[in-house]
Amino acid sequence: MDPVKIATTDLLEPAELTVARVEALLGSMGGAVDIGEVYLHNHRSEVWTLEDGAVSEGSFSVDRGLGVRAISGEKTGFAYAEGIHTSALRIAVDAARSIVDGRGGRRVVAGPVPKAERRYAAKDPIAAATRKDKLALLEHANLAAHRTDNRIEKASIQLSASHDTVLVLATDGTFAADIRPMVRLDVSVIASQGARRERGFSGAGGRCDFGFLTRQRLENLGTEAARMALLNLEAVDAPAGPMPVVLGPGWPGVLLHEAVGHGLEGDFNRKGSSAFAGRIGERVASPLCTVVDDGTLSDLRGSLTVDDEGTPSGETVLIENGVLKGYMQDRLNARLTGVAPTGNGRRQSYASLPMPRMTNTFMRAGEHDPEEIVASCSKGLYAANFGGGQVDITSGRFVFSATEAYLIEDGRITRPVRGASLIGDGPEVMTRVSMVGNDLQLDPGIGVCMKLGQKIPVGVGQPTLKVDEIIVGGTLA
Repeated sequence: MDPVKIATTDLLEPAELTVARVEALLGSMGGAVDIGEVYLHNHRSEVWTLEDGAVSEGSFSVDRGLGVRAISGEKTGFAYAEGIHTSALRIAVDAARSIVDGRGGRRVVAGPVPKAERRYAAKDPIAAATRKDKLALLEHANLAAHRTDNRIEKASIQLSASHDTVLVLATDGTFAADIRPMVRLDVSVIASQGARRERGFSGAGGRCDFGFLTRQRLENLGTEAARMALLNLEAVDAPAGPMPVVLGPGWPGVLLHEAVGHGLEGDFNRKGSSAFAGRIGERVASPLCTVVDDGTLSDLRGSLTVDDEGTPSGETVLIENGVLKGYMQDRLNARLTGVAPTGNGRRQSYASLPMPRMTNTFMRAGEHDPEEIVASCSKGLYAANFGGGQVDITSGRFVFSATEAYLIEDGRITRPVRGASLIGDGPEVMTRVSMVGNDLQLDPGIGVCMKLGQKIPVGVGQPTLKVDEIIVGGTLA
């Protein structure tokens, strides 16, 4: 059943909403539900865009509201309202409870509330810098991109920041709050040479304020986007067919996120729709592969002090030495499968239901030197950066386009190629990993994940690794 949206425009004058009132309304659900939950959320965001050396966009928005969830067995009732006040909460509680029409009997008893360690400072990046300071960041990155080469035709720089405050209360004793900052800067350029035009991109961000964007980082972002565009001007068409592929460190972990990570989320496995369902304890990857999801890493884009159900964030080992160890769980799916929640209950906003989602998902470092990995390939493809991709959770089949890739010839990285895509089966590819590098990197802070229409920030990462065979889509010889 779709969630109920409570219109607030026709309500009486808002009354002050206190914690005591929230707890009282939650308690009014009585024995009709197993768990009742209120999620309060205040979101502020700002975006500035510079194009052709001039500001083309500047926006600021505020969104605040509440979501109420009632759970009875496997049934969930959900209602939400814009604005935070007693009248809206009362109506939302009644609506959520009436949807499940629960009879109780399995009410979750309140237990000790776990303590959460802060993973980032409670900063407000929007208020901490002036308009002049923010525009200076845009202009510096723009200058760095243009002065790289006279073939840089156009640069677009976008600076975004957000500040979220959340509070979660539930009848199982949950009482948790979090203040979440976020900043990000993206550089996109177009380089031209004759009739040929190519794009380049770079970006960085994290849970911090604008002090993260130092002068040196801005220089690096501008020149990196330009480097990628200029490189693609020289690229030849990618070959096609099955071949060894070496994946670079860092952002290429997005392939791991999509092709394997989603299949390890608890809801897909409880419902039996994942290629990994029912396989805990089985070998699902090469013995060289250990994959974890870790939301405790300081200041990273995917990190959380507590998830959106109030569970402290943690490190979850998903695959250890090739053996499937567990799944990422929110509270609902954890309770229904008899395991503990892992701090992976996430939602886009107060108007969204939480579900199991990734935080920072990556493969741990191995023992091989990256140069040794490349040298082991007489002929193949080196993929350093990826763009978009698609994956089928049930089968694990994926298609990913490489935005930066090179030929490997006689054990050396040689000519850049364009138009390369990787086509394969996530679980099968994991069994073909034959070398894992000692150079683990996490992405620079640009990950965004979509699931069932909800968009959230995430982190990805991996060391250099070799897959003995993946089908490369390109140009047939």
